Amino acid sequence: MTTVFPDTGVGPLLRDWRERRRISQLDLALRADSSARHISFIETGRSRPSEDMVLRLAEQLDIPVRERNALLVVAGYAPRYAQTPLDDPAMASVRDGLDRLLAGYEPYPALVVDGRYDVVAANRGIALLMEGVAEELLTPPLNAMRITLHPAGLAPRILNLAEWRADLLTQMERQIALVRSPELRTLYEEVAAYPVPDRADRDADGRGADRARERTPSFALPLVIEHGGQVLSFIASIATFNTPMDVTVAELAIETFLPADRETAAYLRERLP
Repeated sequence: MTTVFPDTGVGPLLRDWRERRRISQLDLALRADSSARHISFIETGRSRPSEDMVLRLAEQLDIPVRERNALLVVAGYAPRYAQTPLDDPAMASVRDGLDRLLAGYEPYPALVVDGRYDVVAANRGIALLMEGVAEELLTPPLNAMRITLHPAGLAPRILNLAEWRADLLTQMERQIALVRSPELRTLYEEVAAYPVPDRADRDADGRGADRARERTPSFALPLVIEHGGQVLSFIASIATFNTPMDVTVAELAIETFLPADRETAAYLRERLP
């Protein structure tokens, strides 16, 4: 997912990250127990940072671990963080933990995605919502953004699609600003270009989304979706691993959908006892 050109030098790359974070050289120096002069010398290439300094600056700039590996390589050091495939035996405890979490959340929907929004795991609640999605979108690797926003996916059944689509695209924009990922940029351009169904923000009688909003708390944007003639409303939350030391684990995100009203909860309990 990462493209870094070695001839760019680690200094300009670190400066780019610092400017993204809107942190001055002095502030960064204070955080990293260094000096503004030394930070300036590193950014201009007059000084080669030690491996420890690269890692300290990356930590203070909240640089993703995949990008930290790239910085280390450009600076002339070995990558520090492994990237272990999720199906590797060493990741068995991670897989088992995710499976138990997803199963324990049933009948409510929950899934795990990687840094490209590819679905790594999902429970029966997600499978229920995906009934009727076009077969080509369900061919592995399943991509959560494509399934949600494609006209042959969930989009025609999302009753507040305009709001939900805007929120997802903003989420992707923030992710693109955080990592250098041509693949993620390509995915964003693809899903942002999908045509929006005419029925966005309304159902057959034009009142589905409004009715769901009336019974949904206003503290978060709900996902309002039709399933089997029933209007369902969810509040989504995203969780990540704390201080990951592996690139694969660092890029996993667990998304859960909490029923926003009693009607939605009752419907799911009835369909998935």
